[in-house]
Amino acid sequence: MSGQSTAFLDHAASGLTTLCRCWAITRADGVEYGFTDHDLPLAFEGVAFKAETGLTAAALTQSTGLSVDNTEALGALSDASITEADIEAGRFEGAEMRAWLVNWADVSVRWLQFRGTIGEMRRAGGAFHAELRGLTEALNRPLGRIYQKPCTAVLGDKSCRFDTKTSGYFSELEVERVEGRRILRWEGFADFDVQWFQRGRLDVLSGDGTGLWGMVKDDRFIGKDRVVELWEPMRGVLEAGTVVRLTAGCDKRFESCSAKFDNVVNFQGFPDLPGEDWMVRYPKRADANTGGSRR
Repeated sequence: MSGQSTAFLDHAASGLTTLCRCWAITRADGVEYGFTDHDLPLAFEGVAFKAETGLTAAALTQSTGLSVDNTEALGALSDASITEADIEAGRFEGAEMRAWLVNWADVSVRWLQFRGTIGEMRRAGGAFHAELRGLTEALNRPLGRIYQKPCTAVLGDKSCRFDTKTSGYFSELEVERVEGRRILRWEGFADFDVQWFQRGRLDVLSGDGTGLWGMVKDDRFIGKDRVVELWEPMRGVLEAGTVVRLTAGCDKRFESCSAKFDNVVNFQGFPDLPGEDWMVRYPKRADANTGGSRR
């Protein structure tokens, strides 16, 4: 089978094996976990695999071609390993997962059986269930340009190329008041125009929620208060005194790209694309429908 060394095949064919399973999880923030179903801890590739976590795995389905390989990992929630708070905060979404069959008597004899990402993760009864998705899962997403008037880039990505850390386009400050982990209020915070952060991003920079972020739904003034509302409640601790970063929002329009960001050279939309009304119009003597440029 693919990826199996001669030493591993010889050990598997010996009739008396000392094999166990090991899993390594690497979150997007770089935090790494190691687990094994062996009764003693193991270590290889710079990862320490804990034995007392009780992590187990369902049967792994693998196939040739471009079909998606999937499996599931099950385990007990523990403050020393994967916590309920981390799952609730979504810290394991999209984390890299590697799974080996390992000769626990000689860990150099091993087979990397699975490599992919964590998909849906749910918890119940003091345990968690993590869906594991193979590398071919990424081939299910559409690729290529879309012809539309609004910009298709995300502010600050490699297509947009705008530096969101530019002075005047972000602010780092402590939260004064929070309502339901979704609405944040500041008194007298008027350094930016109203709706400057609408469609922008809020990043948590301190406390237990460090590394979490959310998208801004609305940015308005109510009396003397500046009110920033998120689309969803923050999936982690967000309280008064927490330091956050607010980044300006982009509404994807050509006019905003020019006036707000001065970045039209990287605009990824098609502002002159005719709409449906233009397509069904017919020539009239009194109309400027000449076939020339519309700008």
